[in-house]
This record gives sequence, structure tokens and C-alpha cells, in this order.
Amino acid sequence: MSYEKVKQANSLTIGTKQTKKAIEQGKATQVIVAEDADPHVIQPVITLCHERGIAVTRVDSMKRLGKACGIEVGAATAAIIE
Repeated sequence: MSYEKVKQANSLTIGTKQTKKAIEQGKATQVIVAEDADPHVIQPVITLCHERGIAVTRVDSMKRLGKACGIEVGAATAAIIE
């Protein structure tokens, strides 16, 4: 998955807190994690995804992920939701 798929998604959550909430509620179908984010920020999200069987896609840049999500700041994580 690339940034293009994020841009085309109908419904997204952006940011670590909202992504974790979507995973816990069973709404996230795929999670995108920026490789340049702090490991202590993204690791709990990755662990939660593995526990719940949710696919994790890694991208290289928080800045580009934020832009793909339509925001002006970087995003460590985002989730495509149902």
C-alpha cells in the first residue's frame, strides 16, 4: 500500500490515539505506520494490530503520511476504517 491508497480511502483515523481507538473498537481494517516516527509511539499500535490480526503497512515519512491524510502536519499512524 502506498500513500495513494490513503488518499483514496473513504474513511480514516489520523494519529496514534485515534488509531488505537479504532483498533480497539474493531473498526480498523488496515493501519499505516510512519517509519520515521518515534518507536515508543508506534510500537504499541503495531503490537495491538498483531494481537487483533490487522495488517500493518509501513511508509517512510510522517510528513508525507500527514499530507496523504489531508492534514498540514506529520502523522505517526493512520487507520483505514470500515
